[in-house]
Amino acid sequence: MRLEDYWGIGPKTSELLTAELGTERAVEAIESADVRALVDAGLHRGRATRILRRATGAAAMDVLATSDTRSVYDDLLGLAAGYALTDHAADRIRVLTPCPDRADVEARLDRVVAARDAWERLSDADRDRVVEAFAEYDAAGGTDRAAVETALALREVGLDGSTFDALAALDDDALREAAEALGDIRGSLDGDVTVASGADAELDRRRDRLGAARELSDSAFDVLERVRDGELRDFEALEAATIDHVASETGVDPATVRAAAPEDALDAADFVSATLRELVTELEDAVAEREATVTEALRDRIGDADGDVVRAVEAVSDVAVDLSLGRFAAAHDAVRPRLVDDGVAVRNARNPFIDDPVQPVSYAVGDHDLDEGGWESSERPPAGDRVSVLTGANSGGKTTLLETVCAVTLLASMGLPVPADEAEIGSFDRIVFHRRHASFNAGVLESTLRSVVPPLVEEGRTLMLVDEFEAITEPGRAADLLNGLVDLTVERGALGVYVTHLAEDLSPLPDAARIDGIFAEGLTNDLALRVDYQPRFGTLGKSTPEFIVSRLVANATDRTVRGGFEHLAAAVGEEAVQRTLSDARWSPDGE
Repeated sequence: MRLEDYWGIGPKTSELLTAELGTERAVEAIESADVRALVDAGLHRGRATRILRRATGAAAMDVLATSDTRSVYDDLLGLAAGYALTDHAADRIRVLTPCPDRADVEARLDRVVAARDAWERLSDADRDRVVEAFAEYDAAGGTDRAAVETALALREVGLDGSTFDALAALDDDALREAAEALGDIRGSLDGDVTVASGADAELDRRRDRLGAARELSDSAFDVLERVRDGELRDFEALEAATIDHVASETGVDPATVRAAAPEDALDAADFVSATLRELVTELEDAVAEREATVTEALRDRIGDADGDVVRAVEAVSDVAVDLSLGRFAAAHDAVRPRLVDDGVAVRNARNPFIDDPVQPVSYAVGDHDLDEGGWESSERPPAGDRVSVLTGANSGGKTTLLETVCAVTLLASMGLPVPADEAEIGSFDRIVFHRRHASFNAGVLESTLRSVVPPLVEEGRTLMLVDEFEAITEPGRAADLLNGLVDLTVERGALGVYVTHLAEDLSPLPDAARIDGIFAEGLTNDLALRVDYQPRFGTLGKSTPEFIVSRLVANATDRTVRGGFEHLAAAVGEEAVQRTLSDARWSPDGE
């Protein structure tokens, strides 16, 4: 396959990869999603990641139907990669894509959930040992010995058995026997290896002599000047002085140096340089011969453990990825979603991008069968509605809810647990997430419609998550457009959540649609907006500008500015503003 046949690789990139890696190695790196190889070859990490995502999951990337969906996808993988135990695991996580095959999704969920459970069973001390083992593995460059020692460390803390079959199949005694021999090898057993310094005294001596001879050869003129410093009566005396000097400087016996000397040198300079060149060649052969002997002896010492070593190398790489994802899932209290044909439903879902403790929310569109136990009746989302129109308070978390639904659906599509107490997630061909983008650009309405409508009318299952349309056109027209989108969503058999402040201006919604509301409840004592982020189903939410105005009144330090805000308070309902301030225990004098 030609490099330019891969998405994102043009003539210049192809030329770069060919020069640095060769075509065959470059193709191998792309097919195996080896980000590090492409980065080392000179590609920017972000570009390498995008190329590999398309190479390994081109069709699946079409699920990311808008730039906002792709942004959430990138942020999710960046967040998950932050829990990676090795650099290579982080690279492999960053190139995960949605899986079009349900069996692949289930298989990855099996692995990650098992890894999450295994991580949670470990004590804090054993977790530290695992993190340290992988850190040492990374620092050693992922050598065979490092992989063996990491595999042994993982087995010692109990990460084997049914959790990681590849680790369970290893032989501890064989690996320990091989580890010492592997310490004397640099490189991989299945490739070129170099015997480490200190592994064999004779090899070290030969290498030292070779190094000294090369240093002399690189400065042959200086050698000639040094031997000429004596009183040399003839050419034979110069030859003898040269041989003695080289033997003394390199530790090579004079007979060996003499054997390397030419018989037909043109002059003194030719004699010195030719002698050193030939001596370097002979010493290189001697080093190679000894290194081959020592390497064979080390391979014999590894002996029957060779297969276990290869399996350990593969196992450690794969376990690093699954356990990294397991750590991510554990950190976010993520659960295995139930995969269904249609619908999105979550109980007590949490936005993975918000660090501070937040109120979890329960929500659903489409059919679902979430457990009825443990719910307040008002919190269990109704089943069967294809579309919800989400209304309510400013800063009430409506956009955050859309982002949460998008994140949960994307995680499930990649075979990863989701941050919720329970979830049922359908399979979608396209996820359309569109944030509110306030703009005065006359073309923003057209670009928005071009972004959200084509995916909706294509064949297959579509999830629509669209923020306020009123931000991009006048309210009356926005209500008309929103009515049209809701009708089109139902007609196309898609699912949708549409956020708006214009619900009262909408025409009667189809039977398969409902209106939900988020309500602000006032201000806290420190004047923060107090919101119940759990939507109330089938209830129209209200904007509450009196709360915002109340906070502005309370925070104004300038009397004139405060007077302006108090004028606005009269406009939105002075009684409501005063009641809010009273509830927040505020007075104009700060008492």
